Amino acid sequence: MSDRVLECRLVGGDHDGETVLIPRISLTPSNTTEFAFKFCRRQFPLCLAFALTINNLNKSQGQSVKFVGLDLRVPVFSHSQLYVALSRATSGQRIKVLLPDSALAFETVNVVYPEVLLD
Repeated sequence: MSDRVLECRLVGGDHDGETVLIPRISLTPSNTTEFAFKFCRRQFPLCLAFALTINNLNKSQGQSVKFVGLDLRVPVFSHSQLYVALSRATSGQRIKVLLPDSALAFETVNVVYPEVLLD
């Protein structure tokens, strides 16, 4: 990271592991007729995002987030963790799920260890 450019490594997708450079860009509003001067702002074209574990989501019960992305390449520990993660979004259309390449359909494994339930 420097004052003028960000060096980033892409994670996932077709370009996994590639390095890209993101420069600062100048942003000027299209409607500048209201002012006697011209606005121009230089910034990185990025949007802030947060990453939480499902355990942290579980602690925030009753709260919701606008968008939820789930990485299910490794199955969650229990059904309740998956439920908590999916229920944090304000709408089903705002959930994106990343499944392993080997997934046959849109499904994930519900991990249950029956040996801990037996006496």
